[in-house]
Amino acid sequence: MPELPDVVVYIESLEERILGETLEGVRLASPFLLRSVEPRLEETFGRTVVGLRRIGKRIAIGLDGDLWLVLHLMIAGRLRWKPAGTKPPGKVGVAAFDFSSGALLLTEAGSKKRASLVVATTDGLGELDPGGLEPMDATLAQFSERLRSANHTLKRALTSPRLFSGIGNAYSDEILHRAGLSPVQLTSKLDDDAVARLHAAVVGTLEEWLTRLRGEAKKGFPTKVTAFRPEMAVHGRYGEPCPVCETRVERIRYASNETNYCPRCQTGGRVLADRSLSKLLKQDWPRTVEAWEAARSGTVK
Repeated sequence: MPELPDVVVYIESLEERILGETLEGVRLASPFLLRSVEPRLEETFGRTVVGLRRIGKRIAIGLDGDLWLVLHLMIAGRLRWKPAGTKPPGKVGVAAFDFSSGALLLTEAGSKKRASLVVATTDGLGELDPGGLEPMDATLAQFSERLRSANHTLKRALTSPRLFSGIGNAYSDEILHRAGLSPVQLTSKLDDDAVARLHAAVVGTLEEWLTRLRGEAKKGFPTKVTAFRPEMAVHGRYGEPCPVCETRVERIRYASNETNYCPRCQTGGRVLADRSLSKLLKQDWPRTVEAWEAARSGTVK
């Protein structure tokens, strides 16, 4: 799912192309995309783009007359910028937004169409905002207060849109690795030094990836928006060596999500229990890096 850095770069790229331009129409290839009834989508046609903003992981396109098109790309939604009149591609094409400067295509891979489009007024935007703190703008005191407002694991706290805006599965893994903290550490158990380290890791990680993605976007409209990048330290790198200590990156799987972490850098050498596999192995579950290495090599310890 596109997260804060990806969404910011999408918006910056769109500003260059559609700010001040006219929305001539919207071609819906999937009837499931539009999730609102009033205001009607047709009311946005012929209006000028006057601003863009991010609402969590949503992209909001402001039009004159106090109307907004709000896009949530969900997991598989992606944007493409094409010449005017370009048709949405095949099975993955969901919609085409026709501007006087070109066509913005929305695609979504897979059979589950979860991306959404909402037409709203400025007053209605508040209903789409979960209220998360903007992590890059927050002071340490503000960050600490929000983090400790509920007792969750760090992974859950960072990815909760009601606590922090725009952080998802991928960047939370990278943040926690940079901070040297376990994804299952409870927020209530963190001391002030750990909170400060986590705050610095949040800002540093997001700034680093914003810089990287902005550099890529200078070559054109963002086309490689993905949660899996070879430059990442742990996310999507299960089984590969940690770039800091070379210990094998481990994972916790739950539902369709996966948390990746380094057991030496983040959990003091302890391998966290995978919900499904640890239940199967029970007392045979290796609980340390050494035990895992012995099990994989066939050595009995």
